[in-house]
Amino acid sequence: MQFDLSETQQLLAKTARQFLAAECPMPEVRRILETPTAHDASLHRKMAGQGWTGIAIPEDLGGMGLGMIELAATFEQLGRALVPGAFFSTVALAAPLLATAEQLAPLCDGSQTATAAFIEAEADWNPASWQCAARDNQLTGAKMFVPDAAEAAFLLAAARGNGTLGIYRIAKDAPGLEIIPLKSIDLTRRLYEVRFHNTPAEPIVTGPAAGHAIARALDIATLALTAEMAGGMARVLEITVEYAKARKQFDTPIGKFQAVQHMCADMYLWSESSKSAVYYAAYALDKNLPEAASALSVAKLYAADAYREIGNRAIQVHGGMGFTWENDVHLYYRRAKAGETMLGDNVFHRERLAKLVVDRL
Repeated sequence: MQFDLSETQQLLAKTARQFLAAECPMPEVRRILETPTAHDASLHRKMAGQGWTGIAIPEDLGGMGLGMIELAATFEQLGRALVPGAFFSTVALAAPLLATAEQLAPLCDGSQTATAAFIEAEADWNPASWQCAARDNQLTGAKMFVPDAAEAAFLLAAARGNGTLGIYRIAKDAPGLEIIPLKSIDLTRRLYEVRFHNTPAEPIVTGPAAGHAIARALDIATLALTAEMAGGMARVLEITVEYAKARKQFDTPIGKFQAVQHMCADMYLWSESSKSAVYYAAYALDKNLPEAASALSVAKLYAADAYREIGNRAIQVHGGMGFTWENDVHLYYRRAKAGETMLGDNVFHRERLAKLVVDRL
């Protein structure tokens, strides 16, 4: 049985790492996160040129036609490089909600970015709680914590018309659309409140099909997020080990001290275990296995805890300097903390796991 990436998948990951090392090193990340939307259109188009914006989209719809494992391998490298901007919201959130080549073309070629607006004031990722209203192809209500809304060429929002859940497309310049920046801990991924005041919207899909599309999109986005986390925590471990080898106390590298070694060993365990959980979830989702939903929740639960703990240890090994502005560790720690609650916090996923277990009894 194959327990590692195939040769082709390893080549994809290696190529992605080399590309991002050249095109998006940390000085470039810091430059981009200082911009108003933390997005660089040139970098996004270059990533589209690699085919990443359509990596898991079928070939007959204009994508590369690859699977969930390839998507996870790509997002792992994006998380390792801490790539800022609207790539995640476009590829992992918006694209899975679309079903035609015409709709997907501007996302696949990198000419447009998009995002999806789901949760509302209750910050609940359960679609049953979403109450944004659709009437006569106009939306009223508000969505919270929408990533990259100010940068997106269009938004896809979940709303209810006559009690029926649907997905609606809203142009960036639509009348009655209000986009309000929110303060967020992750400087590489801007969040917004989006308000609709009788805003014109085009229905994409409604009824049960909309529910299925949203569930699939949330699963893909959760996989992409956890893969980002796995890549980020692996990079934090590398930074910390490099520092422990170079930093000296009493003329001795601190990496020789047993307490520091234990912390680095714990970090390695959490990092590798997270990666295993992520790739099993990718496999289960790719093969449509019955346990795919539970595997995704397990991966999200574990990766959220592991990334936070790795960040804590990294800052401790750095003697607290890890959270100074000059050090890159704090940028990864910010991403870790933001990722904890994105797409459902640990309470949400534990409840989801419990429900899945009860449903199988």
